[in-house]
Amino acid sequence: MPTLPSGRPERSAPEPHRARQVAESFGTDAQRYDRARPGYPGELVARVIAGSPGPEVLDVGTGTGIAARQFQAAGCAVLGVEPDERMAELARARGLETDVATFEGWQPSGRTFDAVIAAQSWHWVDQLVGAEKVAEVLRPRGRLAVFGHVYEPPAEAAEPFAAALRRVVPDLPFSGRPARNPLALYEAGYQKVADTIRETGRFEEPELWRFDWERQYTRDQWLELLPTTGGLTRLPRDRTAEILDAVGAAVDSMGGSFTMSYTTLATSAVRRARAGAEDGGTRP
Repeated sequence: MPTLPSGRPERSAPEPHRARQVAESFGTDAQRYDRARPGYPGELVARVIAGSPGPEVLDVGTGTGIAARQFQAAGCAVLGVEPDERMAELARARGLETDVATFEGWQPSGRTFDAVIAAQSWHWVDQLVGAEKVAEVLRPRGRLAVFGHVYEPPAEAAEPFAAALRRVVPDLPFSGRPARNPLALYEAGYQKVADTIRETGRFEEPELWRFDWERQYTRDQWLELLPTTGGLTRLPRDRTAEILDAVGAAVDSMGGSFTMSYTTLATSAVRRARAGAEDGGTRP
């Protein structure tokens, strides 16, 4: 993402969960999103499953079901909750039962789960409201896992993208961010998730997980992914094309491909066991 031009004040952005137009812009091209977005480390999926009391999973902000399908492949029964009908339609076409609603407005109707996951989506949820609701729908000793990627393209790919974005859409709200993603900033964000979970008083001490991995991208693969990112999902097609042309030329100058460094961060916590009627809910 681009940096601010010198001397330009950074504008304050609304809390992500209030920016509904941005939150629900990813379904503009749900097919591309599903093709291009990367999945999650198998080690993370296995760790969530091993630390949960059973196989029934609720996926908050499931999108097209990228993470959900990984849990299904590992033997879980997954229900998705997704506010964008376009994304939900594709998730259903991929075999995922999906309710269309924001998580805050979703009605569990007495259903409870062994694990609740949120993959690249928790920042679109009012986090305290969301954590309290998770505590209501988790069975005793059930696990919440909030996770997402921080990606770090090489400077040769990141800087031309930042420059093109700054030139083509200088007023984009994301223009206050640096060209390369500072990992420490995202780690602080996942620590804040942990703080909110603690605030409910309904979970054991949250755990912070980290998984480092790499993926090779060709020019075409990278240009397929970029329009699915938050900075570009709402741009007119001609502006997006101009940005992609600049990035494509940069990747061509690198030999047509590059290695992306990914870090997947997670905050996870177990719902405290409670006795008797306080457990609430019934098995779905």
